[in-house]
Amino acid sequence: MTGAPASAAGGSGATPAPRGGKLGAAAVNQAGLWNIANILTMVRLLLVPGFVMLLLHDGGYDPVWRAFAWAAFAVAMITDVFDGHLARTYNLVTDFGKIADPIADKAIMGAALICLSALGDLPWWITGVILFRELGITLMRFWVIRHSVIPASRGGKVKTLAQGIAVGMYVLALTGPLATLRFWVMMAAVVLTVVTGLDYVRQAVVLRRRGLAAAVEAVAAVADANTSGARYAGGEAGGTTEGVVEPVAEPLVEPVGERVAGGRGTAEAER
Repeated sequence: MTGAPASAAGGSGATPAPRGGKLGAAAVNQAGLWNIANILTMVRLLLVPGFVMLLLHDGGYDPVWRAFAWAAFAVAMITDVFDGHLARTYNLVTDFGKIADPIADKAIMGAALICLSALGDLPWWITGVILFRELGITLMRFWVIRHSVIPASRGGKVKTLAQGIAVGMYVLALTGPLATLRFWVMMAAVVLTVVTGLDYVRQAVVLRRRGLAAAVEAVAAVADANTSGARYAGGEAGGTTEGVVEPVAEPLVEPVGERVAGGRGTAEAER
């Protein structure tokens, strides 16, 4: 005997899978609510009230507390980058993440803009433009979600980066040339906000039209299939009917012939 029993070789004799592969598959299959991406999203949500308290502490004009508020804002922006990357890379996308991630993004940015405008550091029209765009695009995504998904564009990512840098500079108590610089950075962010918003509107209209056209084509295809099936069924029914009528028509001829012949015979007898 040159071969070892299957039990000695490891049970079934099959080559065991690497432990790393099993753990990786288990991690993917067991991706639930408590994964690293969702935890970072929750941290960002919890940072929102803390950021507001730090920014508005002592009237909102203390440079030290505003530096602490900037640190909280920076952590929120960094986690925004990492949680999405981790979710896509390690297949940790969940329904909670799909809903909570954009809410956390809008919450921290909206809180910063509103607080800065309330303190008089940022004009209200800038806050209105940015918030109107963000809310409008979010609603538009739900408008076309049945037909398709609007992908995140490169311009949208640049817009988010510009907004984060500009708002961060406004959170800090900057003076002199840096205060002038932050104004122009904010103007660039506003321009990107408007331009990318219009591009999202264009994409949403195109995707919705394509979705509606595809739906109409699908309905027409189903209707054609049903019509073809009805015609085929009607042809089979017609062939069956012809087969039934033919034997019935034959016995009907004989009585008519007999009647005619009988009529003629009676007439000749009377003659």
